[in-house]
Amino acid sequence: MGEIVLAAKMTHVPTMLMSEQDGPIKGKRQAAIDGHLEIARRAKTLGADTVVICDTHWVINAGFHINANHRFHGLFTSNEFPQFIQDMPYDYQGNPGLGDAIAAEASDRGAYTLAHHLDSLELEYGSLVPLRFMSREHGMKVVSIAAWCTVHDHTESRIVGEAIRAAVDASDNKVLLVASGSLSHKIWPNKDYAANNGTFTISSEFNRQMDLHVLEMWKSGDHATFLKMLPEYAAHCCGEGSMHDTAMLYGALGWDRYTAKCEVVTDYFPSSGTGQTNVIFPVQ
Repeated sequence: MGEIVLAAKMTHVPTMLMSEQDGPIKGKRQAAIDGHLEIARRAKTLGADTVVICDTHWVINAGFHINANHRFHGLFTSNEFPQFIQDMPYDYQGNPGLGDAIAAEASDRGAYTLAHHLDSLELEYGSLVPLRFMSREHGMKVVSIAAWCTVHDHTESRIVGEAIRAAVDASDNKVLLVASGSLSHKIWPNKDYAANNGTFTISSEFNRQMDLHVLEMWKSGDHATFLKMLPEYAAHCCGEGSMHDTAMLYGALGWDRYTAKCEVVTDYFPSSGTGQTNVIFPVQ
């Protein structure tokens, strides 16, 4: 029997890469990088062989989709921020069997899902940024699930999360489950970015206060209350990908039955107007 051994909500801001390059951002995102390394170390200790990433940078407009290829390799340049992420090499092994099983389980449960084995279907940087840093501590096979869901509701994404758990339990894999995305995600308007030191500030004090409140709820284990406010929080605070990654995470962990106290491994920080962190969700 397989199991999800660890789960986490993780940032994937491009400035993490820039933090290791010469320039004005050098060293500024070390805390976020250290959070990725710590999560990978714990996953290694717990015997994780595969990471399943719910990626809010993979946009989908119908159904649910899983990148279940056997290998992911190439050079990645972000079409969103080509000045920030360009020609980034990557090479990771996939877990096609687990990806296929998740898709089949989700479809059987009513959330139509397709698994794909296409060399031309690239990973998005919501997967590639965490993998870049985590792989320094622990190499894992990869399954990437689209979590920027434009015409879906959180109930459907909950089903996908439940399918992740069921498929993993029926496998022989030990899995790190990652929800890759921010908390609030209201990026600074282009004309206001430079004037507000946009790289290092939040665009809305309301969003910041809501983000901090959510983190306190997570740390205290008050997940049932958080889930009641998830749709409005995602809408009013511009949650990245409408926070479908988070709905999938909770679906896999038991939804409102989940009561574990979370651990913040990277203190909350603003980035380009958005709210970011790394948080471990212990698996019950």
